[in-house]
Amino acid sequence: MTSPNQHWNKIFSTKTDPELGWYESDASQTVKFLDLIPQREISAVFLAGAGTSMLVDELLDREHKLILNDISDEALNKLRNRIGVHDRLTWLHHDISKPLPDNTPQSDIWIDRAVLHFLLEEADIQGYFSNLHSAIRPGGYALLAEFSTTGAPKCAGLELHRYSVEEMSERMGAGFELVKHEAYTFINPFGDQRPYIYALYKKTLLDKLPHSEHRTD
Repeated sequence: MTSPNQHWNKIFSTKTDPELGWYESDASQTVKFLDLIPQREISAVFLAGAGTSMLVDELLDREHKLILNDISDEALNKLRNRIGVHDRLTWLHHDISKPLPDNTPQSDIWIDRAVLHFLLEEADIQGYFSNLHSAIRPGGYALLAEFSTTGAPKCAGLELHRYSVEEMSERMGAGFELVKHEAYTFINPFGDQRPYIYALYKKTLLDKLPHSEHRTD
């Protein structure tokens, strides 16, 4: 049985970037949401599935520190060869549904474009959100971009768990407030329409809760 690492390594080793169904030549849709966040509140960014995304280049230009994670070491090697060596990068080859290594730096924003929807087992989905919750500093943000409920049922030969903003918000939990969401149709490199849901959340601070919610007993 092919492991997830083997599946994604085969794809990244046999296809060029423009041959990938999720490839974007620019990251403007994601950047539009990032621009809703005061830049002074963003220092470290965690990319749940960095792949070979051009978003990495955009974030480096903005002088952010980056934690670049992917389940495919082949993707990370291709990305490393493209962008070179930077002292603001942390490289992480990890299954995002499993607990993050203890030494993983915390982040001001978690960005996921097209990773979460590949997780089908409830334990894996819960593991993903546990990582998200622990990785983001109080007051930080999470941007999720996944196939919407009207999107294709499969991608890269794999079944998907498609999302509504309601399910996203429920899984994010009470500790995160929805800042903005948007239905977005991505036209992939082959001219096909891929409906996504983009949602930006902010991690709330305990000291901003109404006084009645602070328990003293």
